[in-house]
Amino acid sequence: MTDSVRVRVAEGEADLELVRAIRREVFVVEQNVPEELEYDAYDATSVHVLAVGADGAGLGTGRLIFGAEALELTGGVEGRVLLGRLAVVAAARGTGLGADLVRAIEAAGRERGAVEVELHAQVQALGFYERLGYAAEGPVYQDAGIPHRTMTKAI
Repeated sequence: MTDSVRVRVAEGEADLELVRAIRREVFVVEQNVPEELEYDAYDATSVHVLAVGADGAGLGTGRLIFGAEALELTGGVEGRVLLGRLAVVAAARGTGLGADLVRAIEAAGRERGAVEVELHAQVQALGFYERLGYAAEGPVYQDAGIPHRTMTKAI
């Protein structure tokens, strides 16, 4: 990744518009995820991480679900948060930006007392997450018509 890209926690409506636009481009347009599945109630309470270029263009995003909602979604595992909706626009892929976004989400989790991260990886992305220290567990399952597998990592 170049020095001209900044990864930070999204703040304010303008940042959240960039987050939604990146997710729409990657998930809804490229991967044909129905819009009603892509955006959910967790968006309002999650920490969103955003990568922007020097020109202010949105390049990548991901979200962190923590607290009671994370407990509900991860089977009640204390200290576990949920990383999700990781998306990098096509022009920024292969630059290390995805790994930077994961590290930023992990840091946000640690700041909120997390000791472990869970994510639901698309099967085609398992190797990416394994290189970042995540381990797959359980069977492959379908989410929005795409094969996924649960992965976890101690942070």
